[in-house]
Amino acid sequence: MEKETENTNDILVQNRLKSLKIRLEHLANAWTIDDYRSLLKFYVHILPKAIDAERVTIYIIEMGTDTICSIFGTGIKEKQIKPPRQGSVVGEVISNGKSIIKNHMDKEKGFHVVVDSETGFTTRSMICTPIKSLTGQGVTGAIQVLNKTDDGIFTSADLSLLEEISWHLSISIESIMLNQEILRISSQLNKEVERFNKSIYYDSIFIAESPVMNDVINLANLVSATPVNVLICGEHGTGKELIARMIHTSSSRRDRPFVAINCASIPEHLMESEFFGYEKGAFTGADRRRIGCFEEANGGTLLLDEISDMPITIQPKFLRAIQEGECRRLGGNQLIKFDVRIICTSNKDLKEEVKKGNFREDLFFRIFSVEIRIPPLRERKEDIISLSITFLKDTNKRFGRKVPGFSPEVLKLFENYSWIGNVRQLRREVERLVTLTPDGEQISINKCSEELKTYNNTVYINDINLQLPDQVKQLETRLIKSALLKTRGNRQTASKLLGITRQGLYKKIKRYNLSIG
Repeated sequence: MEKETENTNDILVQNRLKSLKIRLEHLANAWTIDDYRSLLKFYVHILPKAIDAERVTIYIIEMGTDTICSIFGTGIKEKQIKPPRQGSVVGEVISNGKSIIKNHMDKEKGFHVVVDSETGFTTRSMICTPIKSLTGQGVTGAIQVLNKTDDGIFTSADLSLLEEISWHLSISIESIMLNQEILRISSQLNKEVERFNKSIYYDSIFIAESPVMNDVINLANLVSATPVNVLICGEHGTGKELIARMIHTSSSRRDRPFVAINCASIPEHLMESEFFGYEKGAFTGADRRRIGCFEEANGGTLLLDEISDMPITIQPKFLRAIQEGECRRLGGNQLIKFDVRIICTSNKDLKEEVKKGNFREDLFFRIFSVEIRIPPLRERKEDIISLSITFLKDTNKRFGRKVPGFSPEVLKLFENYSWIGNVRQLRREVERLVTLTPDGEQISINKCSEELKTYNNTVYINDINLQLPDQVKQLETRLIKSALLKTRGNRQTASKLLGITRQGLYKKIKRYNLSIG
């Protein structure tokens, strides 16, 4: 009986803890950056009454610029006042991290006189205290209270109260500053990702000698002729974005913008501002208007890279935007119309994500009409040698090197290896091999990365009984056919790609009785 009672109590405790956890999660999710800003406005409203003063102003240090500016204050606009580090009370408090009381300021000169001339206010007395970071980042801002209303003199008791309030304000200040920095970094990250992708793909030739990749290219060319929305699926490193760019450049929208957004790289609370943009003053840090990616891609193509990582909370707003072809910037009332072609990529099965509740079913049926699947490199082995030769040529040019080619053993290893990282991994391996191989020398298998050499040793042990002449014949036949296909039958150029003389190529074609035109 006692054991049953204990079990019942344990269950009750567990249920209470679970309920408490759910409530805490809801509370955390409900507290947004706008709530922090509202809290600061509340303090600006209530502080003068608490300390019997006329005005209060809250200042912060802008991350990345070290500029001090007002964020909220009595009778002033956001960022209206920017006190210097030297020559102002606020600057001194923030620099030294120590509070200051100053009375009878109407008889002194200083930065307050400049501000008074702009605002029409007369500063007689001031108390200012620093706002210190709770995460060890030093001083993040300051609170300034002006003009004691009773006898005109601020006291140490006023200072103690203000310092206590500044401690409570620190979490709001730091949250707003971090949000502002995240916006800046997120914008830079998207630009860097786009620049990086351009540097990888724009100068590259898309290799499609395998039947499966030829089918992909044919389908991409077919859908480019119409403005249909497309979903491109495939593992990481297979070239999904390259196919998306190919569709765009082959379409009638080629002269309009191609905007790529990585859904996995943007924090959830910044998604809405990235997609729809914002007006100046919409939130702290919004010092100018910024258009969203829908508006930026107007008339062109919007690529949503890894759309399966789009948070479920933003999906309803996104769905409405693409259904209606319109949106509003954050903090604005104007309805923005846009005409964009949506191309999405995903390395996950979106149908499975719908079943798991991670992706809305109505959005799944709205974002695409045609699906293109890019097979992994291990399923299109016919492309490996041509890709390797192309990457070798490109890497030699970029690195200023003169590595002539690969040994037959390396190419055989490349064809047999599984390439978990797909084309991206193959390119990295070629770049590594070019770096480690002296000019004029053929790339040998001992220069390969450890994962490839380990795989090669395993294959060698398993295939030790195979006849070497047959393996050489099979490999050379594939190499010759691939080189001639790449050069469209030009034997002179093919012999250079293979690193042999033209006469040597003729002899091998005759020896293996290859029926090549």
